[in-house]
Amino acid sequence: MPIRIGILPTTDASFGGIYQYSQTILHALDQWRNHGGEDRLVLFANETTSPTIAALANAGWTIEPVQRPTSASQVVNLLRRLSGEGPHRRAWRRLRSNIAGSSAQQQAVPLDLDEVQSRPAFGQWFTDCGVELMIYPGPTSLSFEAGVPYIMAIHDLQHRLQPEFPEVSADGEWERREYRYRNGTRHATLLLADSEVGKEDILNFYGPYGVTADQVKVLPFLPASYLASDISQCERQRVRRKYPLPERYLFYPAQFWPHKNHARIIRALGSLKRERGIAIPIVFLGSHSGELREGTFRDVMTLSSQLGIGADVHYLGYLPDEDMSGMYAEAAGLVMPTFFGPTNIPILEAWAFGCPVLTSDIRGVREQVEEAGLLVDPRSVNAIADGIYWLWTDGNLARTLADLGRRRLAAYGPDDYRRRLVDIIQEAKTRISARKAQAHALS
Repeated sequence: MPIRIGILPTTDASFGGIYQYSQTILHALDQWRNHGGEDRLVLFANETTSPTIAALANAGWTIEPVQRPTSASQVVNLLRRLSGEGPHRRAWRRLRSNIAGSSAQQQAVPLDLDEVQSRPAFGQWFTDCGVELMIYPGPTSLSFEAGVPYIMAIHDLQHRLQPEFPEVSADGEWERREYRYRNGTRHATLLLADSEVGKEDILNFYGPYGVTADQVKVLPFLPASYLASDISQCERQRVRRKYPLPERYLFYPAQFWPHKNHARIIRALGSLKRERGIAIPIVFLGSHSGELREGTFRDVMTLSSQLGIGADVHYLGYLPDEDMSGMYAEAAGLVMPTFFGPTNIPILEAWAFGCPVLTSDIRGVREQVEEAGLLVDPRSVNAIADGIYWLWTDGNLARTLADLGRRRLAAYGPDDYRRRLVDIIQEAKTRISARKAQAHALS
């Protein structure tokens, strides 16, 4: 029986992987809808001006705010419509977002992490919108605090696996994550993991809280849906004209979190220039906002100057989605010695454009890549330097890796992803119906 399904995506591109994952799920659900899916889709978002949301609204999706509109937000919307076009519209959007988001702020984490801070107003709003099942592409405490049945993606549990990294543990972050994941997993109808390794982590840490193997469904990542499937020479040249790119360059799109390991890349490049006399340009993309990321960015750039490779390090900030295909296609290789997995989307994106990959020889990533990339110890500057050297200088190796990556990517595509996602949704609907029938029988 058709139902209304709500989805609460991340629409802010600065959120990186979760934004890309949200785009992929939205694209798959829209394709399902266009291929005869009978369920109604309701997209919840406070910011409705993004191109993705506008396109889905035009395609017939129902778009609703994350919570019931208040009289204040209705007034702001009216004033915004009357104000016409112009730069001042950004101010209206910020004001509307602040009003809409004020009641949606995360509540303080309780001293007892098992004590759920219920937010029934959100659940009532979702229910009033006719929603019987929610999909959360990223982990959020709203999932279990709202009380509506849900499917939620769990992308990593690094606060449990590697709490030494401050981005997952410092200043109360460990507790915030543990509250979100512990309760998010055990109250979910179903959970999404990116790999068998990801599923194993969920069960290892939250099986003791009641999570069962049949609740965790493996839905592997895809390259971001906004990337071009085929890129022309004209598009490549457009991107080159827009950005000051070296003739050849290595590439790393990643925010400046410590676990992304930018500093060891810089040390490796410095070693190659000093000991082998080879200067290799690298292009960094991604945000460095916030105290921790700003500090990491500053340290990386200072280090590059100290090692005499400042001119070889190009930082371009956060690029628009439409420019990313050209950046991958023109790169001589992706260098991604991250400490976090289990799997990573940029690896798949590099494969899509024939860009050879160097990444980390760690659990999860090792299973994702297998023979289709150079795997190095992310803790070893020498290992990273050796891998970069061979990727840069051995054309046959680079072509072989690119070919293996394309083959590996071809084994699982958008149609496979959509079928898996639809099957997961159908199972969630079956579970919800069974629970309703059981509750009715007991009443």
